[in-house]
Parts: sequence; structure tokens; C-alpha cells
Amino acid sequence: MNMVERLAATSAETHPRIAVLLPCYNEAAAIAQTIEGFRRALPDAAIYVYDNNSKDDTIRVAREAGAFVRSERTQGKGNVVRRMFADVDADIYVLSDGDATYDATAAPRMIERLVSEQLDMVVGTRESDAQEAYRRGHRFGNRMLTGCVTWIFGQTFSDILSGYRVFSKRFVKSFPVLSEGFEIETEISVHALELKMPVSEMATPYAARPEGSESKLSTYRDGFRILRLILNLYRIEKPVAFFGIFTGLFLLAALGLSLDLLWTYLETGLVPRIPTAILCTGLVLLGIVSLSCGLILDTVTRGRREMKRLAYLGLKAPGS
Repeated sequence: MNMVERLAATSAETHPRIAVLLPCYNEAAAIAQTIEGFRRALPDAAIYVYDNNSKDDTIRVAREAGAFVRSERTQGKGNVVRRMFADVDADIYVLSDGDATYDATAAPRMIERLVSEQLDMVVGTRESDAQEAYRRGHRFGNRMLTGCVTWIFGQTFSDILSGYRVFSKRFVKSFPVLSEGFEIETEISVHALELKMPVSEMATPYAARPEGSESKLSTYRDGFRILRLILNLYRIEKPVAFFGIFTGLFLLAALGLSLDLLWTYLETGLVPRIPTAILCTGLVLLGIVSLSCGLILDTVTRGRREMKRLAYLGLKAPGS
């Protein structure tokens, strides 16, 4: 490594490049306030606004506020995050919403923890007493979905749906974003858990939207989409446990139906209900097939996880 390369590496370590990523859809009423908040909190950061087919003046307002404005035509927050992670190059990434609900002043503390503890993600957990900031349906849904992830994947985050996160470069550039909508936060959380990444949480204030800004999150529609993603990730990441449930159900059904047949056979030596006996045999075979699918897919999942882990390890940890 020559002198120029050493100086560049030293500069990157002492002054990491920070990118603030703001996915937006119809946020003209709040985006200028959001940009200004992050500019004050992180004066050296590059602020990127990715517009997702807004019908209002989001693009114009964001440009006038001094952000780098780009567009993603495919609708959905997950699609926007995929594009941002692919396009933007930085050492540290701050992902937030463009609705001025997250506290920009918490970003420096979140970044400091990421670097000092060499973490890959710090989640800003939301704290708010304002009903209009965090609606009751959203609170209940968040607790329910967080509980599902905890039950399936073990110890997890206290707020898996938070859109306020700080990432290392190796997280962003090794994360294969597959989600299309608001389920992106759940996918990010499960990805970190499955690869056993060093992560942390930090409580941050959560405010109500400014007047004129409306939430795009549907409590029921998006809640069902997130639940469907959790179940799908359970099938993909833990196939033995997933298909083992069906194996157990098939075997229990076969056992329940066969007890009376077995008792009659022991008493009389006859099998009076042949169709029931055939059904029991079929259920046992289905159970065996289901378990075999789980074992085969577990091998595939292990290989995929190893590849993702190697891609993740190919990049340096923050602060190293």
C-alpha cells in the first residue's frame, strides 16, 4: 500500500462517509423538515431522497432543501430500499422515513454506538405517548408481529417494524433485499438474526406527523403481508421445524384414526374398515415425505446461509 492509499484509508477510518437514506412517497409536507433535521444532526452526511412515484411536490421540495434526489419507479418501500442499498456507496448508512417522525438528533449517538462497539446495525426503537404518532392498532400489531418473530427465531428486537436504523457497509452490501413493501423492516431484522450479526437497539423519540402528511401504512393489509413474510421466512430459514409441524400433525391424525382399528384387530384378528386403514397408511407416508422435504431443504438453507455469511465477511467491520 503506497502513501496515498494509506492516507485515504486513515481518512476513511477517522471520517467515515455517512449517507442518510430517505424513501419517500407523497411527503411534500414533511420532507424539508426531515432533511433539515438530519443536516443539523449530521452536517457532513450526504442526504439522499428516493422518490417512489409521488403525486405531490416531494421531488421539488427535497431538491430545494438540498438533498440528492433520485427516483424508483417500482412501487413499494422494499423496492426503494433495494435500490438505495445498491446505488449509494458509503461507510455508514442511516435509514429513516421522510415524514419527520423520527428524531434526527439521535443519529449521532446511534452511529457512535455502531462504530465503538463494531456493530452492523443499531435499531432506533420508538418511544411515544402521543396517540396520533403511534396508533393503538399499530402498537398491537407491532407487539404481535414482534412476538411471532421472537417465538420462531428466538431472542429478537423489541421493535422489528421501526424504520429508523443505522447500518454498517458490510450489512448493506451483503443484504439481498427480497421484500417489496413495508415488510422490509421484518426481513432486515430476520436477516440479522439468522447470520448472528452484532446488533443493538437504542430508544428514540417518535413524533406525530406534521399537518398535511398522512401514513401510507395499512394496519390490516400490511400487517397480514408482514405476517405472511414471517411465515415464509420460517419455512425458508427453518425448514426442519416448519415441515416437522406437518409431520407431527399427519402422524397424530394417523395415530388417532388407527387406535380403534388396532384395538379391534387385537380382539378379533380382523380389520373391519379397510378405507380407514388405507387413510392411516397414507397419513404416515405424508408425514415421512414432509420430514424428508424438511431435511433436504435444511441442507439447501445451510448452503445459502454460508454463502450470505461469506459475502458479509468479505467487507470490513465499522471502526476496524
